[in-house]
Amino acid sequence: MQLYTILFGAVGLGAAVVAGLFAKISAVAVTNQKAAKIADAISRGAMTFLKEEYKIIALVVAVVAAAIVYFVDPVSAAVFIVGCIFSMTTGLIGMRAATKANVRTTMAAKDSGEHAAFLVSFFGGGVMGFSVATFGLLGVSSIFYLYSGHQNLALYLTTFSLGASLVAFFARIGGGIFTKSADVGADLVGKLEAGIPEDDPRNPAVIADNVGDCVGDTAGMGADIYESYVSAMISTIILGLTLHPDKPLYVTLPLMLSAFGMVSSVIGLFSNLVFRCEPAAMLRNATYVAIIAFLGCVYWYIGFTGMPMPLFYAAVIGCVAGMLIGLVTEYYTGSTPVKKLAESCQTGAATNVIYGLALGMESVVLPVVLLGAAVLGAFVYGGRDLYGVSLAAVAMLATVGITMTVDAYGPIADNAGGIAEMAGFGKPVRDITDKLDALGNTTAAIGKGFAIGSAFITALAMFAAYAEKAHIESLNILDPWVMVGVFVGGAMPFWISALTMRSVGKSAWAMVEEVRRQFKTIKGLMEGTAEPDYERCVQISTRAALREMILPGVLTVSMPIVVWYLFGTLALGGVLVGATITGVMLALFMANAGGAWDNAKKFIEAGAFGGKGSDAHRAAVVGDTIGDPCKDTSGPALNILIKLMSVVALLLVSK
Repeated sequence: MQLYTILFGAVGLGAAVVAGLFAKISAVAVTNQKAAKIADAISRGAMTFLKEEYKIIALVVAVVAAAIVYFVDPVSAAVFIVGCIFSMTTGLIGMRAATKANVRTTMAAKDSGEHAAFLVSFFGGGVMGFSVATFGLLGVSSIFYLYSGHQNLALYLTTFSLGASLVAFFARIGGGIFTKSADVGADLVGKLEAGIPEDDPRNPAVIADNVGDCVGDTAGMGADIYESYVSAMISTIILGLTLHPDKPLYVTLPLMLSAFGMVSSVIGLFSNLVFRCEPAAMLRNATYVAIIAFLGCVYWYIGFTGMPMPLFYAAVIGCVAGMLIGLVTEYYTGSTPVKKLAESCQTGAATNVIYGLALGMESVVLPVVLLGAAVLGAFVYGGRDLYGVSLAAVAMLATVGITMTVDAYGPIADNAGGIAEMAGFGKPVRDITDKLDALGNTTAAIGKGFAIGSAFITALAMFAAYAEKAHIESLNILDPWVMVGVFVGGAMPFWISALTMRSVGKSAWAMVEEVRRQFKTIKGLMEGTAEPDYERCVQISTRAALREMILPGVLTVSMPIVVWYLFGTLALGGVLVGATITGVMLALFMANAGGAWDNAKKFIEAGAFGGKGSDAHRAAVVGDTIGDPCKDTSGPALNILIKLMSVVALLLVSK
C-alpha cells in the first residue's frame, strides 16, 4: 500500500501542478482586441485540426482494438484503448494551454516586460510537460495496481504502450506535415516572392504557420515524449519480471523512479520563482535542479531499500547521457557551426545546402558515441544485465515534467512573436518576443536531440524485453534470415522518411499555389487594406496532413507482423536492429541539419552578411526550407518508428 500511496500521490501532485499552471496562465488579461482575434484564429485552427486528426485516429484505434479482441483478449483491447485516450488527452490539454499562453505571453511582454513574458510561456510549457508525466505515471501505475501478480501483467502493459505509440506516430506525422506545409508555403511566397517579413499579417499562410507550431511542436512532441516515458517504464518492469522474478523491488523500481522524477520536476519548476536571472539561465537551472533532486532521491531510496548501488550508477548514466546529447545538439545548432553555415550562404544556396548536409552528417557521430558509451556504462556499472540499460532509459525520462516544459516553451514563444507582429505592437515588444523566440529555437533543438536519444535507449530496452520474451539469447548475423532482416529493417526509416518528405512537398506546393492566388486576386492585400483568407490555408494543411499520415502508420505497424508471421522471431529481431540503427542516425542527421539551417537563416536575419533581403538571406531561406521537413516531420517520425515497431514485436511474443 505504501508503494501506491507514493505513486498516486505523485500523480495527484502532477495534476495539481497542471491545474495551477493553467489557472495562472488564464489569469493574465488580454486587453488588445486585435491580438485576441489573432489568437482566437490560431486556437480555432489548432483545435479544428486536432478534432479531425482524432477522428481518424479513433477509426484506426477501433480497427486495431477489434483485432486485439479477436487475436488476444478483451482486457488487452480495453487497456490499449486507455493508452490511446490518455495520449490524446495529454495532447489536447497541452494544446489548449499553448493556445492560451501564446497571446498572454505577448500581452505580458507589452505590459510587464521580459521576465513576466518568459514566465507565462514557461508555465504554458509546464502544462504540457506535467500532463505527459501525470497521465503516463497514472496509466502505468493503474495497470500495475489492477493486475500486479496476474499472469498477463506484461501483456497488458505492452498493449497500453502500443496505444501510446500508435497515437504518437499519427500525431507526430500529422502535426509535422501540417506545420511544414504551412511554414514552407509561407516562406517561399511571402519572403522570397512577395518580399514581406516573417509573420506579416498580409501573408495568407501566417495563421496556418502559427497553428502548425502548436500541432507539431506541442501536441506532436508531447505525444512522442509521452510514448517514450511510458515505454521506458514498461520495458523495465517486464525485464524485472523476467530477469529478476524473485526480486519484487526490481519490478517496482521504474515506477518509483518516475514518481521521484515527478516530485523533482516540481522542485525544478518552482526553483525559477526563487532564482530570478536571464531566461536562458532559468531554463538550464530548472533542468539541473530537477536532475540533482531526482538523483538525490534515487540514491536515498536505493540505500534505504538495500538494493545494489550499481542501479544508482545506471540512473546517473542515463541522466548524464541525456544532458550531454542535448549539449552536443545545442553546439551544432546554435554555435560556431551555425555561423560558418551562415557564412557559406554568401556564395549561394548550393554551398549552403552542401555545408548543411556535411554539418548534419558530422553531428551524428558524437551523439552516437555518447549513446554507445551510455549503453555500455549502464550495462557494466548497472549490474551487468540489460535491466541496467533499461533503467538508464527510465532515469533519462523520469524528469520529463521539466524537460518537456523547457521544450514546449519554444512554440509558445514563437507564436507570441507572430502575434506581436500581426497585432502591430511596437519594436520594444517585438524585441522581447524575438529574444524569447531565439531561446525557444535552441530549446527545441535540444528537445529534439533528447527525444532521439531517449528513443534509442527506450527502443533498446523494448528490444531487450522482446528478446527475453522470445527466448532469444543472441542474433547470428551469418544467419541469412537475420541478415536480410537487418537490411529490411535498415531500409524502413528511409522509406518512411521518403513518404513523409514527399507529403510535405505535395502539401507545401498546394499551399504555395493558394498563397500566390490570394496575392494575385485579393485587391488591396499587399497594401494592407484587405484581409487574406487565413481559413483556406488552414484547411489545405489540415486535409493534406490527415490524408498523408495514414500510409506511414499502416506500414510501420504491419511490417513487424508480416516478418514475424512469415519468417519468425529471429528475422524480426534483425528487422528491429536494422531499423533502430539507421533510424537513430538518420533522425539525428535530419534534426541537426534542419536546426542548423534554421538558425543560420535567423543569424543572417539579425544583420549578418547583409541581413534580410540580401542574396545570402535568400540562400539561407532555401536551406531553411529544405531543413524544415527534415527537423520537424521526417526526423521526429523516426523516433516513434523504432519504438512502435519494437512494441508491436513485443506484443506478438507476449500473447
